[in-house]
Amino acid sequence: MDLKPITTSAATTPPSVPSTSVVPAAAPATVAPKPAFATFDDFKKIEIRAGKILSAEKIPDTDKLLKLSVDFAEAAPRQIVSGISMYFPDPAVLVGKVCMFVTNLEPRMIRGFQSNGMLFAVSTADGKFSLLEPNADIPPGTIAK
Repeated sequence: MDLKPITTSAATTPPSVPSTSVVPAAAPATVAPKPAFATFDDFKKIEIRAGKILSAEKIPDTDKLLKLSVDFAEAAPRQIVSGISMYFPDPAVLVGKVCMFVTNLEPRMIRGFQSNGMLFAVSTADGKFSLLEPNADIPPGTIAK
């Protein structure tokens, strides 16, 4: 393949611009800044457990919040509020799923509902979404290692 520089006609090029131009290289993609490193001791503080979703319902007057009741093999199920309703128009499809949760976050009030943990999920800029679910039959309450 014979590559030649792009040239412009002298009639259309102002006198101060050379008649041969080079196509500029594409700008490098913007890279998100790296977050601060967490130490291993920081990581050891986080408790990640498998939890079985017992119920899921949309929180009224919100665009994306669901109220989940989750079994972690504790005395009672935990309530967890998660911003995933846009991916689940029918939240009932979540019932029975075993997913991964952070279980030792400080409880937090979200739109008047107490959340006692955080659901792990991933999404992409083009709208792909996935819950983090064990690929084997893992009982509720199992700690991730």
